[in-house]
Amino acid sequence: MAAFRSQGLAEPISGVNLVRFENVGVRYGSGNEILRDISFTIEPNSFQFLTGPSGAGKTTLLRLVLLSLKPTRGLISLFGSNVAELKKNELTELRRRIGVVFQDFRLLDHLTTYENVALPLRVQGKDESSYRAEVQELLQWVGLGHRIHVLPPTLSGGEKQRAAIARALIVRPELLLADEPTGNVDPSLARRLLRLFVELQKSGTSVLIATHDLSLMDQFDYARRMVLSDGRLIVYD
Repeated sequence: MAAFRSQGLAEPISGVNLVRFENVGVRYGSGNEILRDISFTIEPNSFQFLTGPSGAGKTTLLRLVLLSLKPTRGLISLFGSNVAELKKNELTELRRRIGVVFQDFRLLDHLTTYENVALPLRVQGKDESSYRAEVQELLQWVGLGHRIHVLPPTLSGGEKQRAAIARALIVRPELLLADEPTGNVDPSLARRLLRLFVELQKSGTSVLIATHDLSLMDQFDYARRMVLSDGRLIVYD
């Protein structure tokens, strides 16, 4: 991963939180709030886990950070900007600074593994010669070097998971959101993927991983834990 790490990230703005939630609440329709009074910050170059029982709202919270869901109340700031005050094109620019690993992978079936991972760079208008070696190296690192030219329908669930992770990492996001990123891989590969996230964090990316795997979190005792329960968030620094 030397070539991947060497390119680095821009230095974060000093004193600015990447994410700030203040008394955020979410409800669907006229029902009770599923998240209430959620307050936390994510600092530059930090690593944190988000956990809680099934149905606690982990994915909902990630969607709020990604700006794909609006809160019912409260303040959300990303990269120092109040998202409620931003125009649509400004929100789009903020999203480009966030990498996301979804539970459902969202790979494009008509593109090869290589093309799926390279897609964010193509969308940015970069020439393939500038990123070809980097994409290939990253795919080798996640164990897909022999699957570069195949289509997603021929990949196993674990292989699709690894391709989705590589696609999120290839743009070196300032913030990485991962929803159960090790749920479809064996424990050995899960540890390897977590090491990749750690290396990314060391290079300047803040990482937020939603997981229910307590044994996985125990391997990273320096990481902050945020626990959702009964619609509220408890943060353990």
